[in-house]
Amino acid sequence: KYHGGFGGYSLSMLRSSYADSDSDDEQKNGEELTEDLVEQCIYSLGDHSTYLRFNREPCDRLISLLREHFDPNDPGPPEFSLAIEEGVAGARLSHPHQRQYTFVLQSMTLWREVLDNMFQLWHLAEEDLLDEEHAYTLTDTGQGLQRVQKSPRSVVAMQKILAKVQRKVGGWIGSSTVHLGDHNVPNALMFIDKYIQVPRFLGPLVLTLDKIPQLAQSSPGMKGYIDSFGGVKTLHRLILADFFRHAFDGSGADNFFDAGSCIDGRLTSAWNWCSSIERKPYFPIFLLTGFTGFDGKEGF
Repeated sequence: KYHGGFGGYSLSMLRSSYADSDSDDEQKNGEELTEDLVEQCIYSLGDHSTYLRFNREPCDRLISLLREHFDPNDPGPPEFSLAIEEGVAGARLSHPHQRQYTFVLQSMTLWREVLDNMFQLWHLAEEDLLDEEHAYTLTDTGQGLQRVQKSPRSVVAMQKILAKVQRKVGGWIGSSTVHLGDHNVPNALMFIDKYIQVPRFLGPLVLTLDKIPQLAQSSPGMKGYIDSFGGVKTLHRLILADFFRHAFDGSGADNFFDAGSCIDGRLTSAWNWCSSIERKPYFPIFLLTGFTGFDGKEGF
Protein backbone atom coordinates (compact mmCIF):
# COMPACT_ATOMS: atom_id res chain seq x y z
CA LYS A 1 0.00 0.00 0.00
CA TYR A 2 1.33 3.42 -0.93
CA HIS A 3 1.27 6.08 1.77
CA GLY A 4 2.31 9.19 -0.14
CA GLY A 5 5.42 10.78 -1.54
CA PHE A 6 8.59 12.07 0.04
CA GLY A 7 8.95 15.19 2.10
CA GLY A 8 6.92 17.99 0.55
CA TYR A 9 6.11 16.02 -2.59
CA SER A 10 2.88 14.05 -2.59
CA LEU A 11 0.26 12.86 -5.03
CA SER A 12 -1.86 15.88 -4.18
CA MET A 13 1.02 18.20 -5.04
CA LEU A 14 1.63 16.41 -8.32
CA ARG A 15 -2.05 16.61 -9.10
CA SER A 16 -2.13 20.33 -8.34
CA SER A 17 0.78 20.95 -10.70
CA TYR A 18 -1.48 20.02 -13.57
CA ALA A 19 -4.33 22.22 -12.37
CA ASP A 20 -3.61 25.17 -14.65
CA SER A 21 -3.22 23.10 -17.79
CA ASP A 22 -6.33 21.05 -17.09
CA SER A 23 -8.61 23.86 -15.94
CA ASP A 24 -9.94 24.65 -19.43
CA ASP A 25 -10.70 21.01 -20.12
CA GLU A 26 -12.52 20.69 -16.81
CA GLN A 27 -14.69 23.68 -17.62
CA LYS A 28 -15.60 22.12 -20.96
CA ASN A 29 -16.23 18.62 -19.67
CA GLY A 30 -17.75 19.52 -16.33
CA GLU A 31 -17.22 17.61 -13.11
CA GLU A 32 -18.80 14.36 -14.24
CA LEU A 33 -16.89 11.25 -13.19
CA THR A 34 -17.46 8.63 -15.86
CA GLU A 35 -17.18 4.88 -15.58
CA ASP A 36 -14.26 4.87 -18.04
CA LEU A 37 -12.37 7.43 -15.96
CA VAL A 38 -12.81 5.40 -12.77
CA GLU A 39 -11.65 2.27 -14.61
CA GLN A 40 -8.61 4.14 -15.90
CA CYS A 41 -7.74 5.26 -12.36
CA ILE A 42 -8.02 1.70 -11.06
CA TYR A 43 -5.76 0.40 -13.84
CA SER A 44 -3.25 3.17 -13.07
CA LEU A 45 -3.18 2.19 -9.41
CA GLY A 46 -2.68 -1.42 -10.47
CA ASP A 47 0.23 -0.42 -12.70
CA HIS A 48 1.80 1.49 -9.82
CA SER A 49 1.43 -1.48 -7.48
CA THR A 50 2.91 -3.85 -10.09
CA TYR A 51 5.86 -1.55 -10.67
CA LEU A 52 6.62 -1.39 -6.96
CA ARG A 53 6.36 -5.16 -6.64
CA PHE A 54 8.81 -5.97 -9.42
CA ASN A 55 11.24 -3.11 -8.87
CA ARG A 56 11.27 -2.37 -5.15
CA GLU A 57 10.84 -5.94 -3.91
CA PRO A 58 14.39 -7.11 -4.82
CA CYS A 59 15.75 -4.37 -2.53
CA ASP A 60 13.42 -5.46 0.26
CA ARG A 61 14.46 -9.09 -0.20
CA LEU A 62 18.19 -8.36 -0.09
CA ILE A 63 17.82 -6.14 2.97
CA SER A 64 15.98 -9.02 4.63
CA LEU A 65 18.70 -11.49 3.58
CA LEU A 66 21.42 -9.18 4.91
CA ARG A 67 19.73 -9.11 8.30
CA GLU A 68 18.98 -12.84 8.25
CA HIS A 69 22.43 -14.17 7.32
CA PHE A 70 24.78 -11.60 8.86
CA ASP A 71 25.27 -10.16 12.33
CA PRO A 72 26.61 -6.59 12.32
CA ASN A 73 28.55 -7.23 15.54
CA ASP A 74 29.89 -10.72 14.78
CA PRO A 75 31.57 -11.33 11.40
CA GLY A 76 31.87 -15.05 12.05
CA PRO A 77 34.26 -17.13 9.87
CA PRO A 78 36.54 -15.11 7.52
CA GLU A 79 34.68 -16.25 4.39
CA PHE A 80 31.49 -14.66 5.71
CA SER A 81 33.03 -11.43 6.99
CA LEU A 82 31.96 -8.32 5.09
CA ALA A 83 35.22 -6.50 5.87
CA ILE A 84 36.99 -4.94 2.86
CA GLU A 85 40.42 -3.38 2.49
CA GLU A 86 41.54 -0.80 -0.06
CA GLY A 87 43.72 -2.38 -2.75
CA VAL A 88 42.53 -5.92 -2.03
CA ALA A 89 40.34 -7.58 -4.70
CA GLY A 90 39.82 -4.22 -6.39
CA ALA A 91 38.33 -2.44 -3.38
CA ARG A 92 38.77 1.34 -3.08
CA LEU A 93 37.39 1.50 0.46
CA SER A 94 38.51 0.06 3.80
CA HIS A 95 35.69 -0.96 6.14
CA PRO A 96 35.61 -3.41 9.05
CA HIS A 97 32.71 -5.84 9.10
CA GLN A 98 30.32 -3.71 11.15
CA ARG A 99 30.94 -0.55 9.12
CA GLN A 100 30.51 -2.39 5.81
CA TYR A 101 27.28 -3.98 7.07
CA THR A 102 25.88 -0.51 7.78
CA PHE A 103 27.23 0.85 4.48
CA VAL A 104 25.43 -1.89 2.53
CA LEU A 105 22.23 -1.50 4.53
CA GLN A 106 22.04 2.25 4.00
CA SER A 107 22.87 1.92 0.28
CA MET A 108 20.12 -0.61 -0.41
CA THR A 109 17.68 1.34 1.75
CA LEU A 110 18.43 4.39 -0.38
CA TRP A 111 17.82 2.43 -3.58
CA ARG A 112 14.56 1.13 -2.13
CA GLU A 113 13.32 4.63 -1.29
CA VAL A 114 14.30 5.98 -4.73
CA LEU A 115 12.40 3.18 -6.47
CA ASP A 116 9.45 3.67 -4.12
CA ASN A 117 9.24 7.29 -5.30
CA MET A 118 10.22 6.72 -8.92
CA PHE A 119 6.99 8.07 -10.42
CA GLN A 120 7.37 11.35 -8.55
CA LEU A 121 11.06 11.56 -9.44
CA TRP A 122 10.26 10.95 -13.09
CA HIS A 123 7.69 13.75 -13.02
CA LEU A 124 10.25 16.14 -11.53
CA ALA A 125 12.93 14.99 -13.98
CA GLU A 126 10.67 15.88 -16.90
CA GLU A 127 10.14 19.35 -15.44
CA ASP A 128 13.90 19.79 -15.07
CA LEU A 129 14.56 18.63 -18.63
CA LEU A 130 11.99 21.09 -20.02
CA ASP A 131 13.03 23.98 -17.79
CA GLU A 132 13.86 26.94 -20.06
CA GLU A 133 15.67 28.74 -17.23
CA HIS A 134 18.26 25.95 -17.02
CA ALA A 135 19.12 25.09 -20.60
CA TYR A 136 21.58 22.29 -21.30
CA THR A 137 25.09 22.70 -22.65
CA LEU A 138 26.62 20.12 -24.96
CA THR A 139 29.76 19.01 -23.15
CA ASP A 140 32.40 16.33 -23.58
CA THR A 141 32.20 14.53 -20.22
CA GLY A 142 34.80 11.90 -21.02
CA GLN A 143 32.01 9.57 -22.14
CA GLY A 144 31.23 11.44 -25.34
CA LEU A 145 29.16 14.57 -25.85
CA GLN A 146 26.41 14.83 -23.23
CA ARG A 147 23.67 17.33 -22.50
CA VAL A 148 24.79 18.68 -19.13
CA GLN A 149 21.93 20.47 -17.41
CA LYS A 150 21.18 21.62 -13.88
CA SER A 151 18.26 19.75 -12.33
CA PRO A 152 17.25 21.65 -9.17
CA ARG A 153 13.93 19.86 -8.63
CA SER A 154 15.46 16.41 -8.85
CA VAL A 155 18.35 17.41 -6.58
CA VAL A 156 16.01 18.72 -3.89
CA ALA A 157 13.86 15.59 -4.12
CA MET A 158 16.91 13.35 -3.86
CA GLN A 159 18.18 15.27 -0.86
CA LYS A 160 14.83 14.77 0.86
CA ILE A 161 14.98 11.03 0.17
CA LEU A 162 18.56 10.91 1.44
CA ALA A 163 17.60 12.74 4.64
CA LYS A 164 14.77 10.24 5.19
CA VAL A 165 17.14 7.30 4.76
CA GLN A 166 19.69 8.87 7.13
CA ARG A 167 17.01 9.17 9.80
CA LYS A 168 15.86 5.63 9.15
CA VAL A 169 19.27 3.94 9.38
CA GLY A 170 20.71 6.32 11.97
CA GLY A 171 23.54 8.35 10.50
CA TRP A 172 25.50 7.98 7.28
CA ILE A 173 28.74 6.30 6.24
CA GLY A 174 30.69 7.69 3.31
CA SER A 175 29.94 10.64 1.07
CA SER A 176 26.39 12.00 0.74
CA THR A 177 27.20 13.84 -2.51
CA VAL A 178 24.46 13.55 -5.13
CA HIS A 179 25.97 13.78 -8.61
CA LEU A 180 23.50 15.48 -10.94
CA GLY A 181 24.26 18.02 -13.63
CA ASP A 182 27.99 17.19 -13.81
CA HIS A 183 30.22 14.90 -15.87
CA ASN A 184 29.14 11.86 -13.80
CA VAL A 185 25.38 12.31 -14.20
CA PRO A 186 24.84 14.98 -16.88
CA ASN A 187 21.09 15.49 -16.53
CA ALA A 188 17.89 14.28 -14.87
CA LEU A 189 17.18 11.68 -17.55
CA MET A 190 20.54 10.02 -16.95
CA PHE A 191 19.83 10.17 -13.21
CA ILE A 192 16.51 8.34 -13.67
CA ASP A 193 18.12 5.82 -16.01
CA LYS A 194 20.79 4.89 -13.44
CA TYR A 195 18.25 4.03 -10.77
CA ILE A 196 15.85 2.08 -12.96
CA GLN A 197 18.81 -0.26 -13.57
CA VAL A 198 18.81 -1.36 -9.92
CA PRO A 199 16.16 -4.10 -10.34
CA ARG A 200 18.02 -5.35 -13.42
CA PHE A 201 20.94 -6.57 -11.33
CA LEU A 202 19.21 -7.21 -7.99
CA GLY A 203 16.33 -9.16 -9.55
CA PRO A 204 18.47 -11.88 -11.19
CA LEU A 205 20.53 -12.22 -8.01
CA VAL A 206 17.42 -12.79 -5.89
CA LEU A 207 15.96 -15.22 -8.45
CA THR A 208 19.18 -17.24 -8.45
CA LEU A 209 19.18 -17.46 -4.65
CA ASP A 210 15.51 -18.53 -4.69
CA LYS A 211 16.18 -21.32 -7.20
CA ILE A 212 19.17 -22.88 -5.43
CA PRO A 213 17.05 -25.06 -3.05
CA GLN A 214 15.07 -26.41 -6.04
CA LEU A 215 18.30 -27.03 -7.90
CA ALA A 216 19.69 -29.04 -4.98
CA GLN A 217 16.64 -31.31 -5.05
CA SER A 218 16.62 -31.82 -8.82
CA SER A 219 19.10 -34.74 -8.86
CA PRO A 220 21.65 -36.50 -6.64
CA GLY A 221 24.49 -35.16 -8.80
CA MET A 222 23.25 -31.61 -8.45
CA LYS A 223 22.87 -32.00 -4.71
CA GLY A 224 26.44 -33.28 -4.51
CA TYR A 225 27.69 -30.28 -6.48
CA ILE A 226 25.92 -27.81 -4.20
CA ASP A 227 27.13 -29.75 -1.15
CA SER A 228 30.68 -29.12 -2.41
CA PHE A 229 30.05 -25.47 -1.50
CA GLY A 230 28.84 -26.53 1.95
CA GLY A 231 25.14 -26.95 1.21
CA VAL A 232 22.31 -24.61 0.26
CA LYS A 233 22.54 -22.28 3.25
CA THR A 234 26.32 -21.96 3.08
CA LEU A 235 26.17 -21.31 -0.67
CA HIS A 236 23.58 -18.59 -0.06
CA ARG A 237 25.89 -16.93 2.47
CA LEU A 238 28.95 -17.22 0.21
CA ILE A 239 27.17 -15.49 -2.70
CA LEU A 240 25.64 -12.83 -0.46
CA ALA A 241 28.93 -12.16 1.36
CA ASP A 242 30.74 -11.65 -1.94
CA PHE A 243 27.99 -9.34 -3.22
CA PHE A 244 27.80 -7.30 -0.02
CA ARG A 245 31.58 -6.91 0.00
CA HIS A 246 32.47 -6.20 -3.61
CA ALA A 247 29.31 -4.60 -4.98
CA PHE A 248 29.84 -1.90 -2.34
CA ASP A 249 33.63 -1.51 -2.29
CA GLY A 250 34.02 1.77 -4.19
CA SER A 251 35.34 0.06 -7.34
CA GLY A 252 34.39 0.56 -10.96
CA ALA A 253 35.86 3.96 -11.92
CA ASP A 254 39.20 5.54 -12.68
CA ASN A 255 39.29 7.66 -9.53
CA PHE A 256 37.83 7.83 -6.04
CA PHE A 257 35.61 10.83 -6.83
CA ASP A 258 33.77 9.04 -9.65
CA ALA A 259 33.21 5.83 -7.66
CA GLY A 260 34.15 5.62 -4.00
CA SER A 261 31.40 6.03 -1.43
CA CYS A 262 29.29 8.78 -3.01
CA ILE A 263 25.60 8.19 -3.79
CA ASP A 264 26.22 7.66 -7.50
CA GLY A 265 29.41 5.65 -6.95
CA ARG A 266 27.59 2.92 -5.08
CA LEU A 267 25.72 2.06 -8.27
CA THR A 268 29.01 2.10 -10.18
CA SER A 269 30.48 -0.46 -7.78
CA ALA A 270 27.42 -2.68 -8.09
CA TRP A 271 27.63 -2.73 -11.88
CA ASN A 272 31.34 -3.47 -11.61
CA TRP A 273 30.50 -6.55 -9.53
CA CYS A 274 27.99 -7.63 -12.19
CA SER A 275 30.63 -7.32 -14.92
CA SER A 276 32.90 -9.77 -13.08
CA ILE A 277 30.26 -12.39 -12.25
CA GLU A 278 31.64 -14.92 -14.74
CA ARG A 279 34.93 -15.02 -12.80
CA LYS A 280 33.25 -16.03 -9.54
CA PRO A 281 33.67 -19.64 -8.34
CA TYR A 282 29.91 -19.91 -7.91
CA PHE A 283 29.09 -18.64 -11.43
CA PRO A 284 28.11 -22.15 -12.67
CA ILE A 285 25.34 -22.09 -10.05
CA PHE A 286 23.93 -18.95 -11.70
CA LEU A 287 23.96 -20.65 -15.10
CA LEU A 288 22.31 -23.79 -13.75
CA THR A 289 19.40 -21.73 -12.38
CA GLY A 290 18.77 -20.22 -15.84
CA PHE A 291 20.75 -17.00 -15.56
CA THR A 292 21.83 -15.48 -18.90
CA GLY A 293 22.96 -12.00 -17.87
CA PHE A 294 22.03 -8.82 -16.09
CA ASP A 295 21.02 -7.03 -19.29
CA GLY A 296 18.48 -9.56 -20.54
CA LYS A 297 14.86 -8.65 -21.06
CA GLU A 298 13.82 -10.29 -17.81
CA GLY A 299 17.28 -10.87 -16.35
CA PHE A 300 17.02 -14.57 -17.27
